[in-house]
Parts: sequence; structure tokens; C-alpha cells
Amino acid sequence: MESNIPNEELKTSKLVEAENILEEEEEFHHLNNPADGIKPIIKKYLGIPNHADQLGNKFYFTDGDAKVEVVVVTDEIIRVRLAPHSVFLEEFSYAVPKLEHKAASFTLYEDQNEFRVATKAINCHIRKTDFFISFSDSSSHVTSMDAVPMHWEENVQFGGYYVFCTKTCASGESFFGLGDKPTEFNLRGKRLKNWNTDAYSFQWNQDPLYRSIPFYISVNEGIAHGIFFDNTFKAQFDFGAEDPTKVSFWADGGELQYYYIHGPHMMDVVKSYHILTGTHPMPPLWALGYHQCRWSYYPETKVRKITNGFRENKIPCDGIYLDIDYMDGYRCFTWNRKYFPDPKKMISELAADGFKTVVIIDPGIRVDDNYEVFKEGKEKRYFCRRSDDYFMEGHVWPGRCQFPDFTNPEVREWWGGLFDELVQMGVAGVWNDMNEPAVFGAGTFPDDVRHQYDGYRGSHRKAHNVYGMQMVRSTYEGLRKIMKNKRPFTITRAGYSGVQRFSSVWTGDNVASWEHLKLGNIQCQRLSISGISFCGTDIGGFSGEPDGELFTRWIQMGTFSPFMRAHSAGDTKEREPWSFGEPFTAINRKFIELRYRLIPYLYSTFWEHHRYGFPILRPIVMHEQDVVLNHFRQDEFTYGDKILVCPVMEPGQTKRNVYLPKGKWFNYWTLEVLDGGQEVTVDTPLETMPIFVKAGSVIPEYPVMQYVGQHEIEEVKLNIYFTDYEVNSFLFEDYGETFAYEQDIYLEKKFVVNGGSRTMTISQSMEGLYTPRYEGYHVNVIGLPFKPSKIIADGKTVSDFTINTDGTLEFKFSKNFKQIEISK
Repeated sequence: MESNIPNEELKTSKLVEAENILEEEEEFHHLNNPADGIKPIIKKYLGIPNHADQLGNKFYFTDGDAKVEVVVVTDEIIRVRLAPHSVFLEEFSYAVPKLEHKAASFTLYEDQNEFRVATKAINCHIRKTDFFISFSDSSSHVTSMDAVPMHWEENVQFGGYYVFCTKTCASGESFFGLGDKPTEFNLRGKRLKNWNTDAYSFQWNQDPLYRSIPFYISVNEGIAHGIFFDNTFKAQFDFGAEDPTKVSFWADGGELQYYYIHGPHMMDVVKSYHILTGTHPMPPLWALGYHQCRWSYYPETKVRKITNGFRENKIPCDGIYLDIDYMDGYRCFTWNRKYFPDPKKMISELAADGFKTVVIIDPGIRVDDNYEVFKEGKEKRYFCRRSDDYFMEGHVWPGRCQFPDFTNPEVREWWGGLFDELVQMGVAGVWNDMNEPAVFGAGTFPDDVRHQYDGYRGSHRKAHNVYGMQMVRSTYEGLRKIMKNKRPFTITRAGYSGVQRFSSVWTGDNVASWEHLKLGNIQCQRLSISGISFCGTDIGGFSGEPDGELFTRWIQMGTFSPFMRAHSAGDTKEREPWSFGEPFTAINRKFIELRYRLIPYLYSTFWEHHRYGFPILRPIVMHEQDVVLNHFRQDEFTYGDKILVCPVMEPGQTKRNVYLPKGKWFNYWTLEVLDGGQEVTVDTPLETMPIFVKAGSVIPEYPVMQYVGQHEIEEVKLNIYFTDYEVNSFLFEDYGETFAYEQDIYLEKKFVVNGGSRTMTISQSMEGLYTPRYEGYHVNVIGLPFKPSKIIADGKTVSDFTINTDGTLEFKFSKNFKQIEISK
């Protein structure tokens, strides 16, 4: 609205308004300095923008003192930065390694009310009366708007600023994301903190936890947008908790820098977030198998007993983990020769039986001049130092320790090279733990610890949340160099946005309880839409004692976790899939075998994530964000977009309600066809878990193996589910362990299925240079509404086919077919 108030009067009125806002915000943010109770005393708001400049895709607005930078990144992404006294920090981000500008066109407009930066998809508005920033779509629908101007407080203790951004919160607005927060999936009404924390046996609503992912998605009136607050300091988010009309985010230092990411669909937001922060690289195929872990399996005879147990019980398994007891006095990169006299021989023999060995590594290096790793790190001054230049020390598992500064690229290269001996021994994967970083007693490092930060130096207040990410980055890059063209497998407990470029994650030290089964389900969905798709839980719970029913239900849910690992503490009973006897052993075997049959589907979904930025696990709201009830559904998800998974999360539950998204869905077990857009009641005896397949899907299967690659694949089974509308599916194939896919040596197959009352067609197109060794498909067509009499494949009649008693149609044909038509 145009104002007729004279300029001086306007300034006075805005000053009064700012003072009122100041009082309100003082109460709203409740900031306290944990060190000595001193509160920042100077608080400032943006004034009235009086000038605008453009430099390429960057636009600058100033009130005469402070300056705001608006950067057009893509047609859907705009970055906003605030410089309180017009001096921006040097541009650097661990989350966004390279800010690529891909906008087709953008323009700066100005009228008497506002400045407006416009792309073909969105507008960024800077209001002239008060410096409020808002965003709208191409239809001028406002999707995000400041509630007060961006502001800051000068931090009199540390120097620098506390920075704040507060936006309006609509009455029907919902919020999702923020990583692994152990609370309801919809974050509306929550206040949450980002500060990586070792949280042993964490509970519902405990905060913070192990990771800091400052990215959330808003859905309001059916339109989604995202905010990525790229600030590594301790940060907080308030989603209408203090004031239901406001959503705020603020940090204890650094720069107020955020990305507005437009949808309009949640999937669009997540894909754009991946443009900024990257996706997971393709994992080695074996990493999608079942993994077994415990703190700890030792000595060697115990490890062999466990691995023999898998083969004797015919339960597939690919990964066996060694926790800290494999080391000599918990010294990283060493072996306890009493427990493991010949580790290379053991690892080789395990590999011959199909097991990949994964070892744990912690950041704490024992202070011991006879320990080569410590000696070299000390001589080269690779360990973190405090402000007085003494090395920072703390106690963890080895005792008195010092800690590498992983924000120093020279240290990262050194640390990565230390894995050479482990790799030569045959170690296939590395598990990074305790890297929040965790320190006994103190919790973590003191604030005054100094970090090199890739040349952009800072204290631990700045580096804390990226420490674990940079540790696993060092691990991944070191392994990749040592292993040449072989894909590393890494897992980390701590991380920051972008950690997915280097590692998988798990949800940390959970508890053997039904509540934690529910929590793990929510956490993995939340991690997946927060950029970290390769995630899982400690199946069965790390601490505490599950009974057979809880463990089996966890195995069932874990079958559809991108990362599937059972893990438990050393003071608990043993927790292998056969530990609880029958009928649990048979049911666990059944579901782990299902995991192995579905590996080509799981792997193809991973490719869709890596190449196209799709999350692997997708909550119901991501399928139907316009249905308000779906904003609160949190126990169902799809793996990719074809398989709907509905875990059973109550003891003794024999039935449960399942919501089916719109469309048609097949019950995986009974092949019954159900209409979506409704809730249905499904039987849930212990031996089953509700699984549904979207009509039109092509679900590839491998034969069951005891480990990935046990046998040569002779044919791939294609389960094709009838549809009367067009549906696309993918099958991705490559060598499964090399980086040849980066040179287009892969095969991406696209299947298109369509049908009617008398016919059904399946077409296949291919991209890439890889040639699989198998020759044909075993085609299994499910749900045909007619009795087929003729099959024409690439112009040839297929006469050898079978119609089973359940109505499914089976036949075999070449893997290179282009079109198959089935008719009545």
C-alpha cells in the first residue's frame, strides 16, 4: 500500500514500531549466554532500504548502514544474506561446495512501494517502508513473508553477532525436515536446537541429537517452499511454539544467510535442496544388504561364530562390524593381537564366505609418544588447539586424547591416508563414531578451541556442527583414493547439511522399546526429506532388551530402511536374527530374504536419488500435500514411489489401519487390488507387515542369495502390476562396486506400463553403456482383468506362457525387448 506520510514522520513512526518489536522480541527469543549470564546489549533492526545495486545475478539493498544481498541461484532458489555493517563474510560453505547459478533470466523492478527481484518462477520483494522481505510465486501468491525485519544483536562476550529472522506463520501451515529430531513428523508448535550432541538412549522430544540439518519445508494452502539456514553455529528454530503467528530461526554467531527454495511441491523443494548440497554417491551394492553389529564382537572366534550362524541358519548377511574392542587399547588404526592375532587372514576368510568387514574409528587419539599416529599428528601440529595455543585434550575411550582438526585440508589428507593399512588388510567399510565431537565429562570441546576451517578460521562455536562431517569427508576421500576405482562404504554418527556427499548415517544410540521403533520410523523419513536418504536405525535398539516380537517387527521395518543394520550394546543379550528362536527366526529370515530379492529395486531407487535428487523414503504428505490430514500421518511411507510400507508398531497388534494414496494399490501378499484415497483395515499377524505396490509398477527381483554376488544373475524377474493408466518405472544396473557409472557405464531402463479392458502394453527404453551378463527376463504379470490369449513381443508371438491359479501370467523373453503387448 502506498504511503503519504512525509519521510521524516515515516522514520519516526518506524522507530516507534521498531522499539515495540524490540520489546516483543526480547521476550520471544529468550537468549541467554551460558558462559556467565551476560546478555548482548546492542540490538538492531534493518531500517528503510534507500538504494539498490545489481552485479550480475547479485542484488544489493542498503539502509545506509546495513546491507542485504539477494542472489538468484536458480529460477526456484534465491539466497538472502545480511551484513549488519555492510561488510559480508568471505563466501564459503561446507554444505554448498559450489554455488552454481542456473537461472534462465532475472530482472530487478522498482516502484514506489518495493524493489522486486523476479525470475520466471518466483519473486523476492523488498518493501521500502520497513525492509520486510517476502516471496511470491509466478501467480503473485505470497508464500513467505517477514514478520519483523531481519535483525542482530552484538555479542559483547565473543564479538560478532547473534542473527535473527522471523517470518509469519499461517494458521494452517505445517513444517517438516530438520534432520533426525525425535519428535512428531510435523514440526508445527515445536522449538528445536541444532548442536551436535552425543545423546545416549535419547528419548521422545529430546533435543538436540547427533546431527544439525538447518533445512525445513513449509506447506501452506497446498504450496510448499523450503528454507535452508546455512549457518554452522548453534542455531534454533521456532515453528509457532512461542507465538503461533511466527516462525523464527536464529544463531549464536556467523552470518544470517538463508536460501528460499520454491516448490510448489515438496518433491521440488527437496530436489532443489540437493542441487545446493549434493546427493549420496552410489553405494557399493553389498552395502544395501543386511549388516550385523554389536559392541563388541571379539575375539576372532566370536566373530566367526556369528558369521557361521548366518550361513548355518541360511539368513543372508553382507556386513560384519568390529567395534572399539578390535583396537589395541582403543588406539585408532591398531589391532589387539590378543583378540585378533592375524586380522588380514581373518578378513580374507570372512570375505571368501561373503562377509565385508567394517571397522569403527573415533576421532580421539591417545596421548602416547610411542603411538605412531599420535606422534606424527603432534609433530605436524594436526591436533586442535585452544586460544592459549595448548593442544585441546579430553578423555574418551583410550583415556587422555587429542583430536585432529578435520577442518584443515592438510589434516584431512593425512587422516585419509591412515586407512591404507586397513584397506590392504581387506577392510571394506569404515564407521565414524563419537564425532559430534563427544568428550567424557565435558560433553564436547570448549568454545575457545581454534579451527583452521579451510582457511576461514574460527572457534569451536563455528566448527562444532561440521566437525563430524569433515571427519567422515576425510575418511571417504581417503578411502576413495586408496581403493582406486572401488566405492568406499562409510557411516557417520554426526553431520551437517551436505554430509550425504560422503556417508550414510544411523539414528544413534536408541533404546529397545516400541516407542523407539516408532521414533526410528519417523526419524528415517525426516532424514530422507532432509537430504540424507542413506539412513537407518539400530535394529532392535542399542540399549535395553527387546523381546522376539519387537525385534521381528523392527526387522520388518528395517527391510525397507535404506541402511539395514542390527546393533546392540555389550551389556545386553545377543541380538542376531536367530537369537529369539522360532517362529521369530523364520519370520526374520523371510523378511531379510525379501530385502535381497528387492535389491535391484532398492538400488534403482538409490540411482533416482543420486541422479535426480529424489528422497528414497517418502512420507505420505509428500504424495498428497494438499490433503491436510496427511500433514499428520507419520507411520507410513513409500520406498521410492512404488512400494508403500506400513510398519506394525504396537505389541500384539493383529490389525491396523492403512491410508492408501490416490490411485490403485496391490496388496503385496494377497495381490488384492484396492482403491486409494482411503483408509483400509489390514490383518497384521506377526509373520507379515502391510506392503502395497502401486498399480502399473515394474518391480525387479533377484534370486535370493546369502550375500550380494554369491551367484551370477542368470535372469531378472520383472513383477509387472496391471494398470489402466500410464505408469513409468526404472531399473538401474551397473558393475555395483566401481565408479564407472560416472563415465556413463551404466544402464538405466525405463519401463512404461499401460492397459485397458482387453490389452496391456509394456515398453522398455535404455540409456547408458553397460551390458548386463544375464540374457533374459522372467516376466510375471499381476492383476490382468482379462484372460490373455496372445502375447506379442517385438513383433514375435510368445507361445510359451503360463496362467497360474492366482491369475498371474508368466513367460520369459529377451532383456532387450522394446515392447510387449498382451491381449485378450
